Amino acid sequence: QVQLVESGGGLVQAGGSLRLACAASGRTFSSYAFLGWFRQAPGKEREFVARIGWSGGGPYYAESVKGRFTISRDNTKNTVYLQMNSLKPEDTAVYYCAASYGSRWPVLPDEYDYWGQGTQVTVSS
Repeated sequence: QVQLVESGGGLVQAGGSLRLACAASGRTFSSYAFLGWFRQAPGKEREFVARIGWSGGGPYYAESVKGRFTISRDNTKNTVYLQMNSLKPEDTAVYYCAASYGSRWPVLPDEYDYWGQGTQVTVSS
């Protein structure tokens, strides 16, 4: 079992920044594990935002956030971060951290095995 706890959400004006953190505990991440961020706005499906390999596999982003968001990890703290800059109102959503074991280059929600509870990000115009 893996427990994922997100933090760092909040209310920010358009153009502002937020940094989300996802602290993991429980099952040790293997070299094949990926950590990802997804988001879900009201009335919409959950969508992929970014992912990074735990021991390898560089960052990969959705086109909608490329150049504005940065995913990183701190293996010593078992924590993954999502730095969000130049935020737009359309970035408003609940952001979820997720862990995938065994899927190659996972981008779909079904490819992730464990999920956090989510953190709300609201961007005002």
